[in-house]
Amino acid sequence: MKYFLRLGAIFLLFMSLLLPLPAIAGSSTAVTPSAFSDFSPEDLKNKDFSGKVLQRLDFAKVDLTEANFSDSDLRGAVFNASDLTNANLRGADFTYGFAYLTNFKGADLSDAIFRETILSFSSFEDALIDGTDFTLAILEKWQVNQLCENATGVNSQTGVDTRKSLGCK
Repeated sequence: MKYFLRLGAIFLLFMSLLLPLPAIAGSSTAVTPSAFSDFSPEDLKNKDFSGKVLQRLDFAKVDLTEANFSDSDLRGAVFNASDLTNANLRGADFTYGFAYLTNFKGADLSDAIFRETILSFSSFEDALIDGTDFTLAILEKWQVNQLCENATGVNSQTGVDTRKSLGCK
């Protein structure tokens, strides 16, 4: 009996080395194009997405300068390497989102929710963050320092203080 168990284990090990298993990983725009990659830059600048349900949409590598996402549901959306300069995200829910290397320069993020959102290496220069909830968001230390300079208010939906959500001193 021990002989058959050992032989079976060796057979399974041999088969696992011969037959590779598929990898399971998150989507990347390097492999998967954005839902908006066929649009010209002019199509998305100043676009009005306000109040819309846009859960899990992929806006990666697109120019959304001055776009309006106010009060929209962006839970799980992806904005990797996108330009949201002067965009309006006031009151938007971006929980569980992903915005790596995204430009939020001058954007209105007031009263928005960024709970458990990955925001690594994104720029928030001159962004309005009055009442923004960053609870458990992934941010670099330099980003937290940049955001804490202007952090004020309490989020009207979650009741969380912006400075506390960032861990400001």
